[in-house]
This record gives sequence, structure tokens and C-alpha cells, in this order.
Amino acid sequence: MVTSTDIQKEQFFERQITLQEIGEKGQQKLQDTKVLLVGCGGLGSPIAVYLAASGIGAIHLVDFDTVSVSNLHRQVFYTLADVGKPKAAILAKCITERTPFTQITFSDKALEKKTARSLVSAYDIVVDATDALPIKYLLNDACVLQGKPLVYGSLYKFDGYVATFNVQQKDGSYSAHLRDAFPIMATDVPTCETAGTLNAIVGIVALQQVNEVLKWATGIGKLLTNQLLIYNSLENTQLKMTVKNSVSKDEVALIFEKESYGSTDCSLQNPNWLLSVAALKNTLSKASQTQKYELVSVLENEQTLLPFSIDRHLPLSGIETHTFLPVVNTTYVFVCRKGIRSYEAVAFLKKKYPTATLLSLAGGFEDYLVL
Repeated sequence: MVTSTDIQKEQFFERQITLQEIGEKGQQKLQDTKVLLVGCGGLGSPIAVYLAASGIGAIHLVDFDTVSVSNLHRQVFYTLADVGKPKAAILAKCITERTPFTQITFSDKALEKKTARSLVSAYDIVVDATDALPIKYLLNDACVLQGKPLVYGSLYKFDGYVATFNVQQKDGSYSAHLRDAFPIMATDVPTCETAGTLNAIVGIVALQQVNEVLKWATGIGKLLTNQLLIYNSLENTQLKMTVKNSVSKDEVALIFEKESYGSTDCSLQNPNWLLSVAALKNTLSKASQTQKYELVSVLENEQTLLPFSIDRHLPLSGIETHTFLPVVNTTYVFVCRKGIRSYEAVAFLKKKYPTATLLSLAGGFEDYLVL
């Protein structure tokens, strides 16, 4: 059995070093590069593995989520045995077993505003592999303020979007960033969970992001700066949208000071608004005489199969306009896949109906399936 101690760097990276544009100097540049990767899902998992296999010297993974069955069709470095386990820890172990020359560290906590700038400042380049818009803008703003390049990737159904933002130019200025491309954060953009995705486009975008990091680290090729690459996998077409500087660093600093950027960290949820999976299972197994329970799905797709019967479908995207009048002596349990969107629904409705009994299923129906 071959161990990491038996392998020399020259052997491991032989095919890459053979490239005239890389050579030993280019390989050393990769070894000297430290990457911060936020998100270990469909984009982040292949990005991490390929970057490590290319010889990036240090990678820090950030992801608060756990592996679920619905991840596996596109997050191919996880297995059925990993379901319910933290993504960052599993991915770090996977990389360690494959690549002996990359230092892997990880955090299983959500990225937060109070720590974003200090975290970004510790790395040479940042990769955005998240699917949450507030976190994308948080990463962008932290990178702008700290003067760090950001490799951006996102997905919508069969379309992929890639760019390298905030790269320092020869004259000391910086290339365009996310707020130059999209000044206002959209609130109605569905995630892969709600819109769906084909695994091929996820892999294509991930490897485009890897390619950008490798070009930046070695100084070869042309980066996707001041432009946004848009690729459609159904038609095999692509276009590059020009992005011009329009939002200054000072303006970003003001935004950063005021913006909350939301949070996907479930540890910040009000425990009084939560119902555990165990409590729901106990409730469903008993017929209460004094309290009526109504289960409300906030999923966008009404056809999504759930492990229990739903009394009402109330998509989160239309919750502001949907008629919802809570009844006395009724407990409304809102459910979604992971317990994040259902909590958002409860938080919104609690402002309108503070005395109503509204609860979010902690961990969502995915935890219900594995408990």
C-alpha cells in the first residue's frame, strides 16, 4: 500500500509540472497559495478536491450544513454513509486521504458578519460556493474591504454564472465586484432546493471556478475580470457580460456597516419558535383533545414528497400576499427541507400575529427522516 510518505511532490504533480506554462515555479506558486472556500455543497465539494489535487498549499472550508440524501446526486464526494454528518468535516477527511500536500482546516459554523473580514484577511483568495444571496454579498463586501480577490459561482436551473471579482490591477486599482454587477440584492431568486438543478451544470461551474483560482495563483491565462460568464448547458452556449466599476470601496464600507446579511445559522433561531422532530413525531402519534395541530409546508414545489401529511401549502415566496388567519387553540407547525425557510415564515408571521402559536420544525423534514 502506497502512503503519503512514499510520494514525492514531483511524482504527484508530474503531469502538471510538465506544462511549460506551469513548471516547477508555477507549482510552487500553487503550494504557496492559501484559499478560503465558503460552501461545501455541489460547487464547493469538487472545487475543494480539485484545488487540493492541483497542489494548493492550504484550504480552509466553511460550511454549517450536514449531508442529506437530496445532496448526493450532485455532491459526489459524499456517500450514503455520510448522511446527517457535517459536510466540512467529511470533505476535509476526503481531501486528506487523496492529497498529501495540502493543509486542510475547516469550520462547521455559518459565516457571520462579525468574523467575515478577519477570516477573509487570512487568505490569498476567496471562493464563493454558497447558494445564499446574503452570504454571497457578505463575502463580496468583506473581500472588497480587505482587498482580496473573490471567485464567484452561482446556478439557476441549467444556467451557470462565473466571475473573478476584485482583482488588483497593475495600476493598483481593483477590478469590478459583485455589487458592480448586481447593485441590489434580489429577494426572489430561488435556490437549487426550490428551482432544481441538473448535476452536470453544477460540476461545470465548479471546475470553471477551480480554473480561475489556478490561473490567478500561477499568473497564467486571462481571468474573468470585469465580466460575468453565463453558460447554458442545454444549448451549450455562453456569453460574457461586461461589468464596470460603479460601487466604490467607500460605498461598500457604508453598506457593510448597515447591512445585516441575514443568517443561515440555525443556532441563532429563537428556541421558543421551534418544535423538535421528536416532539412532532410524538404529537402525530397521539390525538390531542385540547389542541389542534396544523402542518404547513413553505416549500415552493407543492409536489415535494414529505414523510407526513400536510394540511396547508404556503410557499415562502408568496407569504407576504397569501391570506393566513391563525385560529385560537391551533398550533401551526411550519416545515421545509432543513428548517431554515420554515423559520423565516414563522418570524415573518409572528410580527403580524404575535399571540398565535406558530412553530418551525427544527432541522426540517430531512432530520425527521433520519431520526
